[in-house]
Order: sequence, then C-alpha cells, then structure tokens
Amino acid sequence: MTITVLIADDQAMIRRGLRLILEDQPDITVIGEAADGADAIEAARRLRPDVCLVDIRMPALDGIEVTRALAGPDVVDPLRVVVVTTFDLDEYVYGALRGGAVGFVLKDAGPALLVEAVRAAHNGEALVSPSITLRLLRHLNDGTPQLRTDTGQPPLTGREMEVVRAVARGRTNQEIGSELFISLSTVKGHVSGIQAKLGLRNRVEVAAWAWENRFVDALVPPGSSPG
Repeated sequence: MTITVLIADDQAMIRRGLRLILEDQPDITVIGEAADGADAIEAARRLRPDVCLVDIRMPALDGIEVTRALAGPDVVDPLRVVVVTTFDLDEYVYGALRGGAVGFVLKDAGPALLVEAVRAAHNGEALVSPSITLRLLRHLNDGTPQLRTDTGQPPLTGREMEVVRAVARGRTNQEIGSELFISLSTVKGHVSGIQAKLGLRNRVEVAAWAWENRFVDALVPPGSSPG
C-alpha cells in the first residue's frame, strides 16, 4: 500500500529535500506541495493525503493554525498531520500536539526518523523526536498542565493500563505485543478502546495523559519516542 504525502513548507529547497527523502521509499509518494499555510489547507482538503508534513513557520497561516484546521478537535474528518520544523520551542510542541498533530519531528533528526514518522502516522500511531519527547514528559511529570483530561481513576481494565504504560514509555504496537504476549491486532484493539474511553485522539495524548496522572513511574530512556 502506497502512503500519500503532502509537504507544506515555505522554502522550495526544503520541500525538494523532503520529497527526495520520502520518494526514495518504495511505499511513499508525495502527491502535493504547498508554500504557505492557506495553500496547505486547500491542498490537503482537496487531495486528502494519508499524511501531511507541515512546517511551523509559514506565510499566511502558521503550522499550528494549519494543524488545527486539518486535525483539530472540531474537524469532522481529520487528516494526520506531522509537524516538521527547525524549532523545538515548547510552545510550538504543545501547540501542535493540542492542535491534533500526531508527530513532531525536527528537520535535523535525519531521514530515517522522518520516514518512520510518516509510516507511524499512516498506521495510526505517533512519533515525536526523542529529545522533545523526554522534555515533554519531564514537564508533565513535574505537573505542568498540558493535554489534561480527567484526573480520577480511569475506567480501564488492568490489561488496558498495562498498554497505557507501555505507550507512555514509547513502545510501538509490535513491542507492546511482545512484552505482553498478545497479538498485534489485540494491541491495536486495546489502544483504540483506551482512546475511546478517555476521549483522546491519538497515542501522543494517551502518553501525555499517563504522565500527567502519574501512571508511569520512570521516564523513558533517551532515544525512545511515542509510537
């Protein structure tokens, strides 16, 4: 199955570089480009790509506004947005994730992580650059309120809580299945059920919820990332 991608970045050289990286993969095809936020929204709604790669700083509308328009809480049929940027400021990270992004990748993270983020988004998972993930989770563990939902005891089964903790530590579905001795389809079913019960939209929010509510005892090691 081919993964279709839209690239939104105001620099032509960056768009070309991202296109070359992605189209070097046999399962990824770039079907459109946009040089500003307004064009990005129009192209995404018209082309309906599997994944939208969106820069933070663009003319007309910035990447956070684009993310909200394509994947925000009020969007009926949201698209999957991965923010790709040079800037890892906390306000950008939180803004993008609250806006509905399922990934946040730094441009200097390397081609492999970019490709992994696209595939993760297409699979309904999420990936955030490792350095950002650690900082995000440390803030949450210190009590910084972000992506907060109900703080009471969750209506989750014991198995679901095991899955939540694994997601919060950055495990993929395959790794969770291996750790808990359950099938990949069972893991996906648990993740979907957890998101529905907690009113969360993706794995990033599940991880944030777990850290905010102290259901994880230790920080993920360097190099780990949700998704």
